[in-house]
Amino acid sequence: VQLQASGGGSVQTGGSLRLSCVASGNIGEIRDMYWYRQALGKQRQQVARISAEGNTNYRDSVKGRFTISRDSAENAQYLQMDNLKPEDTAIYFCNALIRRVGVGPAEFFWGQGTQVTVSS
Repeated sequence: VQLQASGGGSVQTGGSLRLSCVASGNIGEIRDMYWYRQALGKQRQQVARISAEGNTNYRDSVKGRFTISRDSAENAQYLQMDNLKPEDTAIYFCNALIRRVGVGPAEFFWGQGTQVTVSS
């Protein structure tokens, strides 16, 4: 299983970006999907989560500005980021809980990360 993230870039404060992440490979079922971020010198933190049923959770600092969504038919997840702030600057990683066909219980898989830079 591979997760391929894309959509990062550089924007000014108040700008928007949309991240995408597509899973491929031996996929039986994708359960929860997540976006994490890691700023330079800091620990990785969870940004948003979406369940298989479409229920969402966000960290407080992005509520009202970020929107996570998924397209189950495409094995994809998205993160729409609006009103970006310099403190949103980080490498963003997608993560998903995936059960592979014929391979035991579900496991977490990570994408490769995409850089988001917000300048003031």
